[in-house]
Amino acid sequence: MYPVFDVSKIRLKPLAEREHDLTLAGVKQLGCDQPMESAELDALVERIMAARERKAAVILLMGGHVIKTGMSRFIIDLMRRGFLTHVGFNGACAIHEYELSLIGATSENVARYISAGQFGLWQETGGINELVKAGVAQGYGIGEALGKAIFEGNSPNKDLSIMATGYELRIPVTVHVSIGQDIIHAHPNFDGASFGAGSHRDFLTMAHSVSNLEGGVLLNVGTAIMGPEVYLKALSMARNVAHQEGRRIADIATAVLDMQPIQSRDYRSEPSKDQPEYYHRFWKTILVRTVRDGGVSYYIQGDHRQTISSLWHKLVTKRSEA
Repeated sequence: MYPVFDVSKIRLKPLAEREHDLTLAGVKQLGCDQPMESAELDALVERIMAARERKAAVILLMGGHVIKTGMSRFIIDLMRRGFLTHVGFNGACAIHEYELSLIGATSENVARYISAGQFGLWQETGGINELVKAGVAQGYGIGEALGKAIFEGNSPNKDLSIMATGYELRIPVTVHVSIGQDIIHAHPNFDGASFGAGSHRDFLTMAHSVSNLEGGVLLNVGTAIMGPEVYLKALSMARNVAHQEGRRIADIATAVLDMQPIQSRDYRSEPSKDQPEYYHRFWKTILVRTVRDGGVSYYIQGDHRQTISSLWHKLVTKRSEA
């Protein structure tokens, strides 16, 4: 057998000794002073409104920077107002949420801690591993296990947890991990079998939601790999069964909210393989390939604090005018 690292030698430190890049003061309050002027964003709002009118899915796939830029309240409010039917996390989202709910702070400076080998190795954060192991043993996926624990527990800032809100409202919040990519995977108490089983269940929950995407909307916000790849496989599964049943999942509106400077490009056409942009998975997968059979795609370029608050503002305003 190949040799393995002895994780029992790792020394964890308390979070009280860590400097945090995000505290409660950095979590934005609801509001939008200057909504974006964007035809794509306006069209996306119309598609989301239409999707919810017909009870089709509106799925958000998101990366950790959505939380790190302080936008949790906006996602939670969209869930409470019924605009979102499913939220998909990468592993970093779950970690930032857990820390924020627990101590009111999260996010560390990698450059500051990697030199001494302390990056990610914090005692309290490893509590996620115990909660996932216990939750999966009861049949839950990662997102539901953590959401249940935060919602039913004594975390002082549980109101900022998307996972806890999902558990409360029975809106699936799923976590899609890749082992080795998250700090808690380096902890001595990490159990790969539990995370594998839990993330697999979450993936099947995502595929179930994607099955209701005819006439629906898929939002990919700040996730360059997890979002496009999980969505692609889930859509193939859903379409496979739909095809057998004589149904179609083709009328899908997809949207990418990101900072890549492609707004002025023909983003609805796939780049050629000799172009670096071909390897932007959200471009070819979400903006082109998965809507080729009758859907439409939108790219909204900007910082999360601008794009998400603008989307929230336009949706809330549109509903109040209806």
